[in-house]
Amino acid sequence: MNKLLIVGTVAFDAIETPFGKTDKILGGAATYIGISASFFNVKSAIVSVVGDDFPQEYLDLLTDRNIDISGIEVVKGGKTFFWSGLYHNDLNSRDTLVTELNVLADFQPKVPQDYKNAEIVMLGNLHPLVQSSVLDQMETKPKLVVLDTMNFWMDCALPELLAIIKRVDVITINDEEARQLSGEYSLVKAAAKIHEMGPKYVVIKKGEHGALLFHGKEIFFAPALPLEEVFDPTGAGDTFAGGFSGYITQSENVSFENMKNAIIYGSNLASFCVEKFGTERMVDLEEAEVVSRLKQFKSLTQFDIEL
Repeated sequence: MNKLLIVGTVAFDAIETPFGKTDKILGGAATYIGISASFFNVKSAIVSVVGDDFPQEYLDLLTDRNIDISGIEVVKGGKTFFWSGLYHNDLNSRDTLVTELNVLADFQPKVPQDYKNAEIVMLGNLHPLVQSSVLDQMETKPKLVVLDTMNFWMDCALPELLAIIKRVDVITINDEEARQLSGEYSLVKAAAKIHEMGPKYVVIKKGEHGALLFHGKEIFFAPALPLEEVFDPTGAGDTFAGGFSGYITQSENVSFENMKNAIIYGSNLASFCVEKFGTERMVDLEEAEVVSRLKQFKSLTQFDIEL
């Protein structure tokens, strides 16, 4: 089995959408990535940090999915990273109400020895210096490094972000972030500018409007599945990243053609994530449901055209 190393937050979230609100629940980029990647036949490990207020049942939830948690540091007397957000009626925009870094403020990632030769590295959304320090600890060059980031780091840590972008193969960001990073409104021009920064592949996520994959002059578009109910978009991008990186790890194929499949697998899993609050839908998700919805994706995107 190939190894997937996942770096990111394991956290508490409190979420309010037009459909309801939650108290503190399980969240964090690495949590969503790890759960999503667990639907593939891979060995995965999470590198993160929590406080001793983090419930054992949440750690058990990860280990029950065969995720190695030896890289999750538990800080005695520390408090776990906490984020609270309020989504607007369109669910595309949100207000951050609370961000408490807590133990994340002094996080020094430690890659487990058994994963310093991981074939695929998925750098979840974190400070670029933390992402860089993970790559510095790898003993063999990964086949593929995937980076997720956000506009916050473009605003407050741009030089460090540009330094890590140079070192990765794939970057996944949303359309707004792609425009900010590149200074270009056209997503085709934006992807070309981002290519020049280092990554060979650029994935631009467009939420309910799907995702674009760029590789040089080649472009692939995957639609999002039209859903009857969307309750909570939190973690959808990370679930997409987990599906994308999990599929690539399992298939051992880092070509553009195979990444098209990875985009569909990632979009498929993300479509489940939004149907309930937090990780609830992903934790209860059955393999048969995943396969059934993949067939829906296939029928949605395949057609014959007479030329």
